[in-house]
Amino acid sequence: MIIDVHAHLEFKQFDKDRDLVMGRARKAGVNTIICNGTDPETNRKILLLSKKYDLIKAALGYYPSECDKISKEDFEKEIEFIKNNNKKIIAIGEVGLDRKYINDFEKQRECFKKLIKLSKELHKPIIVHSRFAEEQAINILEQEKAEKVVMHCFSGSKELVKRCINNKWSFSIPCNVVRSQQFQEMVEMIPLKQILTETDSPFLTHDSSIKRNEPMYIKESLKKIAEIKELEVEELENMIYANYQRIFL
Repeated sequence: MIIDVHAHLEFKQFDKDRDLVMGRARKAGVNTIICNGTDPETNRKILLLSKKYDLIKAALGYYPSECDKISKEDFEKEIEFIKNNNKKIIAIGEVGLDRKYINDFEKQRECFKKLIKLSKELHKPIIVHSRFAEEQAINILEQEKAEKVVMHCFSGSKELVKRCINNKWSFSIPCNVVRSQQFQEMVEMIPLKQILTETDSPFLTHDSSIKRNEPMYIKESLKKIAEIKELEVEELENMIYANYQRIFL
């Protein structure tokens, strides 16, 4: 019943051995992998992968530092593409704000608002990226009255974590919780009903000597989260699976 709500198995890093990666995930007990689109090309690739592999569920979106470079017309075309594939997707993602790679932040904000409205129109959860723009992302989510929100790899302050908790939003905890004090402290704060697990594959490994993350490593996150929450791993797995069902199904 292991859940990975944020991965990028459509990336080229998996082109040579994707079947093996999927086999290892299944053997590790992974039930669902939500692959998150970042642009038109990856959105289409994810739809194909979700047909090929039963474990993969599609989330379509537009990465902030990609959407701030495109024309308004092309962005609107992708919104229509997502609408037309509504029945094939489980969420809107990956979307949000990013101040690390920035071209036009105001354009990012406008695209984010439109994608929140889309998630509400389609009644889909929204998976949010907020690097170096956590407070701005929260402000927009609140202003737009976003509904089912998953904060992906959230790195904001404890005050902002509390604000998200109070909004009843969920947090997807990456594998580097195993070695990150910040994520460990977040896990202590977040109620169990608001915790999900992710890999962000191929990134954010639990072990710095491992160069490529993949869904089977969720089991390492579960061990650490269970230790922090003083639970048995199997009990935690069941709770996170229930959280996933409540938000996505």
